[in-house]
Amino acid sequence: MKRAVYRATWLIAFAALLNGCKVAHENGGFTVVQHVVSQRTGQTVEWNGHTASDTTIGAAIQKMLLHPLTADQVVQIALLNNQNLQAKLEELGIAKADLVQAGLLQNPVFAASWRFPDRAPHGTDAEYSVAENFLSLLILPLRKQIAEAEFQGIQLNVADEVFALDAEAKSAYFTFEAREQLLTRLRGIKELNQTAADLAARQHAAGTINDLDLINQQAICDEASIDFSHAREQLIADRERLNRLMGFADRPPAWNIAPRLPDIPSREMANTDLELLAMRQRLDLAAANSHIAALKKILSVTKGFRYFTTVDVGIDTEHGTNGQNVTGPTLSLEIPIFDQGQGRVAKIEAQFRQAQFRIKAMTTDIRSEVREVRDQMLAARDLTEKYRDLVPKRQRIVELTLQQYNGMLKGPYDLLLARQSQLAAEQGYIESWRDYWVDRTQLTRAVGGYLPDSSLQIIRSTATEFHSTTTHAGEQP
Repeated sequence: MKRAVYRATWLIAFAALLNGCKVAHENGGFTVVQHVVSQRTGQTVEWNGHTASDTTIGAAIQKMLLHPLTADQVVQIALLNNQNLQAKLEELGIAKADLVQAGLLQNPVFAASWRFPDRAPHGTDAEYSVAENFLSLLILPLRKQIAEAEFQGIQLNVADEVFALDAEAKSAYFTFEAREQLLTRLRGIKELNQTAADLAARQHAAGTINDLDLINQQAICDEASIDFSHAREQLIADRERLNRLMGFADRPPAWNIAPRLPDIPSREMANTDLELLAMRQRLDLAAANSHIAALKKILSVTKGFRYFTTVDVGIDTEHGTNGQNVTGPTLSLEIPIFDQGQGRVAKIEAQFRQAQFRIKAMTTDIRSEVREVRDQMLAARDLTEKYRDLVPKRQRIVELTLQQYNGMLKGPYDLLLARQSQLAAEQGYIESWRDYWVDRTQLTRAVGGYLPDSSLQIIRSTATEFHSTTTHAGEQP
């Protein structure tokens, strides 16, 4: 009979081993994240230590750094090298481990006792038993379904985090690119005001202007210098922000970017189309729905098995001192007199209602966010177009003022003022142009990572370049 007990134990253990191996071999669901990111952004994301391309990532990044970086290349480097993203990807491994654990049977419990009588007949009274939680076996399929729903939610959250990094890297890029252009204009304004201050100093020495006019011009010159220094300081901070997002550590490599912001597209999508697109594409919304599905299954299991938490079924054998063996089945269960699962059921019901309210609030917020960001983008677009019309007019004013100055019809301050107005118009143009692309990036994020009218040509060429590098090295992309 002992042999029967051991045989039952090994059969249960072998079944549990097979059940665990069935899901343990997968790569944590990362291929799903890769596919979603590739479909919506054209970018490649890699999980360091889990893909065949690990050894070629550094070479691909170095190749991109040889030329001025575009916004999409900055995003690509961030997706390959950002350590915070790599830490986020490890949540897939954690969730996969939970999924594997949910599919495993509970280990059987083996018990043994030895008792020694104080009078004849002498000998050892030995008892052996092995028991398995039958309830755990019964709800195993349901437990796996719950874990799978939760795992899908983690996959969606991780992919959504990739889109968040995409938007943050692009916004940082456009901010840095515009700051470089602004610094050039501010340098011109600073030099122009320095010229005006020098002229004022010479006029003051000649007695043609008073102290107030001199100090006013010197103050304007100092303010222009301060604005330039502040912009230069911000440019350094913007560059370091991009270094962090691209995952460059102690000694960031040398890199530069494209010299100007991209052109504004000729048309925009309608609000209603974008809202519907967001409802279909937002991964955080899909993850919230997956969470509700998991809670629904948990509630069903909790209600269905509320009266019993453990039902242990096993076999027990006893060898008495008289040589007699007594063997039979065992049953152990909790009697639901006091705790009938009321608290557990009430808690899951409240969590389920809470998740439903959050879904409704999220839907409202998403629609509102899409409208808000799109309106901001359109306002920046309108302002950019106005500045685009203003800049050539300001340039023409400078040319005409210069002609009149050469004809002694205008003074030097008139020419300086015209030039200052031109540079100020160019500065406003660059700022509104930058705001448009930052807002457009945020709109792409708000609708779920993809705008149908977006051009993915540059992005896809970058992804193709990365894959060609890995293939050339003999690795599978």
